[in-house]
Amino acid sequence: MVMVQRRARAPREDGAKRRLSARDWADAALTVIGEGGLAAVAVEPLATRLGATKGSFYWHFPHREALIEAALARWEEISTEAIITELEHEPDPERRLRRLFAEATAAAADDPLEVSLLATAAHPQVPAALGRVSERRIGYLAQLFTELGFPPDDARRRGLLAYTAYLGHTQLVHAVPRTLPADAERPGYLDSVIATLLRRD
Repeated sequence: MVMVQRRARAPREDGAKRRLSARDWADAALTVIGEGGLAAVAVEPLATRLGATKGSFYWHFPHREALIEAALARWEEISTEAIITELEHEPDPERRLRRLFAEATAAAADDPLEVSLLATAAHPQVPAALGRVSERRIGYLAQLFTELGFPPDDARRRGLLAYTAYLGHTQLVHAVPRTLPADAERPGYLDSVIATLLRRD
């Protein structure tokens, strides 16, 4: 849920072509997906953006669809697996949950990538990645609620509710941000969300 910053590398100032990795291309593709959806992933504009040639692209990928696949795998890695790994350094599950919500909602406001990917869910390559990421995130949230003492079925329901709250927040922050609390009120709002999720009837 928390996004790692991706930056498309700028051309070298001396004008020389820099050797790009497949990861460079995937990161650049993610950036343009966030800016303009999957339709924005085109080889020539990406090459220009990276200060590279089309030959660099074809060295790493046979076609555009392979780049999209690599970008989706990269999104999976940096926005889910890397975040879960980082959170595991915190031993307290409630602190992990609070940190996850605070950082994820802040990142959602800065990066439209999630919204762009959800908007392109009908694209043949996107549903599988969305499915894997959603299941992993919900599973991790359910794990946190299990560690907090909730029975497995209840923990799973709470994990799903937490994830839908995150997705709803992400959609609103880009579509109608005025519906959400102001920055100064955000910590209290997030505390109330967590309190609702942790409520024991």
